[in-house]
Amino acid sequence: MSLSQSLALVLAPPHPAGRPFLVGGGAATAVGLLFGVGWIFWPATLFTLFCLYFFRDPARVPPPRPGLVLAPADGKVVLVDRAAPPPELEMGVAPRPRVAIFLSVLDVHVNRAPVQGRVGKIAYRAGTFVDASLDKASEDNERNALRLDLYDGRSVGCVQIAGLIARRIVCTAREGDQLGAGERFGIIRFGSRTDLYLPEGVQPLVLVGQSMVGGETVVADLTAAGPAA
Repeated sequence: MSLSQSLALVLAPPHPAGRPFLVGGGAATAVGLLFGVGWIFWPATLFTLFCLYFFRDPARVPPPRPGLVLAPADGKVVLVDRAAPPPELEMGVAPRPRVAIFLSVLDVHVNRAPVQGRVGKIAYRAGTFVDASLDKASEDNERNALRLDLYDGRSVGCVQIAGLIARRIVCTAREGDQLGAGERFGIIRFGSRTDLYLPEGVQPLVLVGQSMVGGETVVADLTAAGPAA
């Protein structure tokens, strides 16, 4: 990554979900500066700078080739296996190829649609807040699940999972929406995980430990397997 690209990533404008934190931090910073109260000014300044960094929402350029499955989030791949999608997505009980991406507090937390498709189902489920890098986080943690229905009858599941210190999942998509590949559909704060469930027969092209760039990194190729019968 070049210096200009690194600066563009760090200085990207914040996602709207960060505005309450930025306004609160900015107000506390102003109060501390106005009244010369260092124990308010410095922590508030650091908090505001952290929020500017955490909620950054850089532009992404999805690959132009149709049929690709893109990373729904920045972060590191922690699982490549097979698992049944959450039952609330109504995608059946048979295990599917799954790719799990863990987002640390240093990663961009904006979620992006992995494929072009129609939002056929959105389902929120309350839960716990264990470490999102653990396998059991998929079942136990608070989550918001989306099913994207493809034109050929197949579907892709994308699940936003809260982490150890995350307490808010934001989803801006609605059932019936048409999303383009790489289009923003939400954000999770602060530290989380995103699970991706692929159609049967579609093989993941990523490995555990690989770094992802949401909306750009290719996770799988839908054209490598035929549509559902």
